[in-house]
Amino acid sequence: MPQHEHIEEAIRKHGRRLDYAERKRKREARAPHELSEIAQKTRGLKAKLLNKKRYAEKAAIRKTVKQHAQRDADDKAGKADSATPLPAYLLDRGETNRSKILSNMIKDKRKEKAGKWNVPLPSVKGIAQDEVFKVIRTGKTKGKSWKRMVTKATFVGEGFTRKPPKFERFIRPMGLRMKKANVTHPELKTTFQLPIIGVKKNPQGNTYTQLGVLTKGTVIEVNVSDLGLVTTGGKVVWGKYAQVTNNPENDGCVNAVLLV
Repeated sequence: MPQHEHIEEAIRKHGRRLDYAERKRKREARAPHELSEIAQKTRGLKAKLLNKKRYAEKAAIRKTVKQHAQRDADDKAGKADSATPLPAYLLDRGETNRSKILSNMIKDKRKEKAGKWNVPLPSVKGIAQDEVFKVIRTGKTKGKSWKRMVTKATFVGEGFTRKPPKFERFIRPMGLRMKKANVTHPELKTTFQLPIIGVKKNPQGNTYTQLGVLTKGTVIEVNVSDLGLVTTGGKVVWGKYAQVTNNPENDGCVNAVLLV
């Protein structure tokens, strides 16, 4: 017998405690709570490594559960196939594939219709964070550097009010705030100056979308009520999406193409 196996030897000779099973069950039940407490208190690189390890464990558990569910489903299907023949009034229940085919056809049609909304600029060049945000140092000794000034053109709402300087995280200069855009209708080949309603999506990231930063490729919503566009039901269209096609901070204006 190898050395230092005194515990195993004692178990073989004298057996385990009478409450061993209960203590083991309680210890296993406490383990997730203890692990959660450790994860909440861990900081820095150790936290990253721990979270990576826990994520891998959870992914493995999810994969195992999925495999078991798939096996159970296959077993049920096999049992159903090997069962006695069904009566005539229950034969239609097996024809679920037809409904699936119909739903897939509807989804394909929706995708085809969505293809009509392909944007003029499907991909744009990424912008570094240092290029968009300029560090502003504040405080008596200029030691605080948590403020950022946005150096790109932005859009803010009609009733926008700046926060007090003490609480303002991002500064959007007045000179770079845009309210109107030169929108070109691709079918009419005509350009209109329309008010901007909001920023729908900035391809550079969610932070830029929330701040209303207008860069090349940004999808904005413009007010087209003056164009007199109507829907098939006869209702006047108030807002439509357009994509910015220029660099507004260089040109001093926002040029966009209407998505029709």
